Amino acid sequence: MILSITLVKHWSIRQLDVKNAFLHGNISEEIYMQQPPGMADSQHPNYVCKLQRPLYGLKQAHRAWFDRFSAFLLKYGFFCSLADPSLFIFHSDHGSLILLLYVDDILLTGSTFELVTSFIHLLSTEFSMKDLGPIHHFLGVEIAHTLTGLHLSQSHYALTILECSNVVECKPMSTPLEIHPPFSSINPLLDDPSHFRGIVGALQYLTLTRLNLSYSVNYVSQFMHAPTLAHLKLVRRILRYVKGTINIGLHLSAHITINLCAFSDADCAGYPTIRRSTTGYCTFLGTNLISWCAKKQHTISRSSTEAEYHAMANTTAEITWLTYILKDLRVPLSSTPILYCDNLSALYMTINPVFHARSKHIELDYHFVCERVALGFLVTKHVSTGKQVAYIFTKILSKAIFHSFYTKLCLQPRLDLREDISRIPSCTKNQNYQQLKCE
Repeated sequence: MILSITLVKHWSIRQLDVKNAFLHGNISEEIYMQQPPGMADSQHPNYVCKLQRPLYGLKQAHRAWFDRFSAFLLKYGFFCSLADPSLFIFHSDHGSLILLLYVDDILLTGSTFELVTSFIHLLSTEFSMKDLGPIHHFLGVEIAHTLTGLHLSQSHYALTILECSNVVECKPMSTPLEIHPPFSSINPLLDDPSHFRGIVGALQYLTLTRLNLSYSVNYVSQFMHAPTLAHLKLVRRILRYVKGTINIGLHLSAHITINLCAFSDADCAGYPTIRRSTTGYCTFLGTNLISWCAKKQHTISRSSTEAEYHAMANTTAEITWLTYILKDLRVPLSSTPILYCDNLSALYMTINPVFHARSKHIELDYHFVCERVALGFLVTKHVSTGKQVAYIFTKILSKAIFHSFYTKLCLQPRLDLREDISRIPSCTKNQNYQQLKCE
């Protein structure tokens, strides 16, 4: 969302890095450590060292660094957003500054180039900083400037996953999962599930820009506790799909209007063994996709209406959170946020929560959707199933339907990212993967 706003306002985004960030923190307790190996005092081998600064590995190091850095920002005139503690905002007569902090990585943008430059100089006088220039690569996400906006991708990260999984030479697949995944009655457990869990964990971070993997990765994540050979084959197919779409990324346009809309969907009892449903939603700032979710619901729904209503409640919470951030940024919305749903019964419940006798058992906290609608903070509208873009987050889709959502969900390839994958050396084959032959 911050990137979209900077594109609309034509602000530059600078990337900063703090050298030895934890050493800048202050310790409020008395902490002692053993003498480091090779530096021990031979005359006093039993002496200990008293820490003056936090060290890497110390439990208090993260908090101490954040307290030191945030105190400096607050003294300068920033305030911390209540909606997101990593977001710091500065407003004055001379302009505005927005700072995002992730441990020691910083994104800084502002209304004027002079204001941003002067504040970077001020930071450098207080901390050991490294100015990395305009944003280009942040937390594993490659950010490239295009003629129409920004392109966010994780191509290098995806190639690393393929290399370590030894699937570089496999045939690509057109979809991440089959519509009806085959499960045999004889399905042995993996001898070493650590490799399966490592690959699935890596794929979870890949969904940061590859939202088309959200449902499939969420699906295989349900089997982390006891993965079998069949589950390993599912992960193998996802990796083959990643290979075929290595240059796909999230595109953010600079030509948008500042308004919020969201699409909400649910798959009723999508997990037949536990009868749980799947919540899926995506939110847009103008035409830019800024957040999405594919998650198993915590409770069992008695009807599709209840499952859809639960999904609408989660989406409403996301919209409310985003509006709080926009309010802190002093970015006004051009219209009331709109929530689209393809279930008419769930839409009617947003207007009248006692519409149906079967809705009496629904927990009261889900009815805050109706409250937001009544206060005029949210508008709910019906959308046909064919235009329900959140459909991709709730179920396994056919090839035709799956690819029809690409442009609608801001997924685009970067032509200059096409690489010769065959040149990448393969890792040592894992024993479990040797059982699965590439077609």
